[in-house]
Amino acid sequence: MNTLLSILLLMLSISLATFVLQIRNQLNKHLESNIKPFDMVIGAKGSPLQLVLSSVLHIDNPTGNISLEEALKISRNPMVKETIPVSYGDNYKGHRILGTSKAYLTKYSATLLDGMLYQKPFEVVIGSDVAKKNSLQIGDTFVSAHGLVKNGLETHDEKPFVITGILKKTNTIIDHLIITSLESIWKVHEHEGAQVDGHNHHEEKHEEQHKITSLLIKFRNPLGALQMSRFINEKTTMQAALPKFEIERLMEFLGFGFQTINGIAIAILLVAGLSIFINLIKTVRERKQELALLRTYGANTFLLIKLVFFEALFLSLLGAIVGWFLGRISIWLFSVFTENMYGYHFVLSLPDNKELYILGLVILTTLLAAVIASFSLFTLNVSKIIADA
Repeated sequence: MNTLLSILLLMLSISLATFVLQIRNQLNKHLESNIKPFDMVIGAKGSPLQLVLSSVLHIDNPTGNISLEEALKISRNPMVKETIPVSYGDNYKGHRILGTSKAYLTKYSATLLDGMLYQKPFEVVIGSDVAKKNSLQIGDTFVSAHGLVKNGLETHDEKPFVITGILKKTNTIIDHLIITSLESIWKVHEHEGAQVDGHNHHEEKHEEQHKITSLLIKFRNPLGALQMSRFINEKTTMQAALPKFEIERLMEFLGFGFQTINGIAIAILLVAGLSIFINLIKTVRERKQELALLRTYGANTFLLIKLVFFEALFLSLLGAIVGWFLGRISIWLFSVFTENMYGYHFVLSLPDNKELYILGLVILTTLLAAVIASFSLFTLNVSKIIADA
């Protein structure tokens, strides 16, 4: 019973530690690959983190809309290398429909698997995961639903979209998006406006009233982002957020949670090591007669110590290996949840250097417990033990 408890504690500590390590590392890579193309996001006033999460990572609601005309004034600054406007507000079965320029695809090195890029309003290209989950093909049509959450309550039946292309898998946010032109997004909501007002205000004002959700910016040098962000936040009605800075803040906040779980895993590992140590001492005491009998058959003290070592090594390896597999199963279950909720997928990988380091630490701790537990073998009174038997 004590041996089983020791193995269970060891399994729990290893599974927790490997789960946290993998989730933290993969989450970092996911976030970095998605924010890397852009130095700044400009949007409506509000939370800068929310602006980054909604406009770059597409896992939150936008802070509002901004004027396209006002936003494009930023692109005339000589420090700005490239600007990409984005607009969204509708979805298809939970997948966001993003209106933007084709340069957005280039930023993520997205290429076509089949078909061609959108050329006219209401033509779209879809990410690989969108196509796979919904069994969509070139030429299929669909209607969008209002909002960013999966629902069929308010759909734009009068303006269906047609799929002209399917993108190759990029392992970025692109895989979970439906991408079209800005004109497509504007026309969907212009139609709504015409129905409500009874006449065409939108066409009269044309581009002056066009709104976008945000403007994604790449600068010629990093200093440009710092200088421009202060100017935009203080002198305009818009808000500037730096994706790298906001994600670092987010990971720092999440880091406390990761550290807490790691601390719990280490505490359980220490308890497991102590349990194995007590179990080994108990085993040596219970098997004194067997060990003494082995000595009478010519086995030396070193051989007896090796037997204790091998038992300790077996326990540590069994607990570590099963714990590692439990950690991977936990990652798979967590990945199913995050992919459905946020479109983020975590892969099952081979052990990395940190996990091998943990395995080595477990083995060393167990062998240390075996050494301490084996001290009594040096003072084993063979004749007395056999006589008492």
